[in-house]
Amino acid sequence: MTPRNSTKPIRILYLDDEDNNLRSFKAAFRREYEVYTANNTEDAFSIIKSQKPQVIFSDQRMPVTSGVEFFNAVRQVFPEPVRILITGFTDVNDIIDAINKGHIYRYITKPWSEAEIKVAIENAYDLYHTRRQLQEKIDDLEKTNNELNRFVYSVSHDLRAPIASVLGLVKVSQIDIKDEASIQLFDKVDQSVHKLDILVNNIIDYYKNSKATEEYLEVDVDNLVEDVLNQLHSGESRENLTLQKAVDQNARFFGDYFRVRIVLSHLIANAIKFKKPEQLRAQVDLNFEIGEDQVLIKVKDHGVGILQDHVEQIFKMFFRGKDQMAGSGLGLYIVKEALSKMGGSIDVQSSPGKGAEFHIVIPNMVQQENE
Repeated sequence: MTPRNSTKPIRILYLDDEDNNLRSFKAAFRREYEVYTANNTEDAFSIIKSQKPQVIFSDQRMPVTSGVEFFNAVRQVFPEPVRILITGFTDVNDIIDAINKGHIYRYITKPWSEAEIKVAIENAYDLYHTRRQLQEKIDDLEKTNNELNRFVYSVSHDLRAPIASVLGLVKVSQIDIKDEASIQLFDKVDQSVHKLDILVNNIIDYYKNSKATEEYLEVDVDNLVEDVLNQLHSGESRENLTLQKAVDQNARFFGDYFRVRIVLSHLIANAIKFKKPEQLRAQVDLNFEIGEDQVLIKVKDHGVGILQDHVEQIFKMFFRGKDQMAGSGLGLYIVKEALSKMGGSIDVQSSPGKGAEFHIVIPNMVQQENE
């Protein structure tokens, strides 16, 4: 049994339309527990609201509302109290229905005994107390997680300015210096700071994606792609990219613009990062097929490709293949999470040396917008 403070007895409500039953119950248990009784559901709800009982008993057979129906209504508004049904043997079907639907913790058949009721009360309170403890821990974890996310976002956001300054200073230095050894050192600094810049921006995208609420807007594909290209991060600029775009539009496109942009930004950035060494510019084929119900987006690059063993792993957080060390391991995870929040999906076809083709499916919310 869970230890309890003896100065605070368990609060119990008993609902029954027969006053004799209510009086018998209260007389039997009022010395050990804080007992409230009601002979109709209106009074019972009033007691639940004001006294917050931890355990609720209800008779099944009542003239207006059955015990199962009463518990079903209670759990919608007051889910915390543990519910126990009192019934006769003839109510087996109702008992099965109540248990299957999760309306009650247990049932007790008539005629009940004091010992049986006491055991039921103590066990029900243990369950109530355990649930409360679990919920408190969940609330604490959510609070800690939210605080950690805000801290990481704040730090990442504050790092953007100094990182941009360092990258600018490195570029200026690379112009002025002539010594080969110094050039190599500055190249290494540039690469390292660039990786940090990618990681910081990915963390910011991850935070925004996890917190942003869905907002469906009409999407103009030309403006969307232009927006994506303009917001590519340092080292992933459009000067390093040749993009071919095709649009087959048979309906207006309504979607979560913010998350669609995140998805395309990371896929195109990856195409630039992982182009073949002999490629001066990354090549990306971007195709939109816009229908009434869904939007299919294909993003095909012509880069180094993905090992078959890695295809099932690339959407996991922090996964990086041996040939993909330039990445942060967050980009494709963010893509998957953004699509999940939109009710979309993604799959990939790839092989080493032949690039990768991502197939994205997003629900078109045009019908919702027209309602």
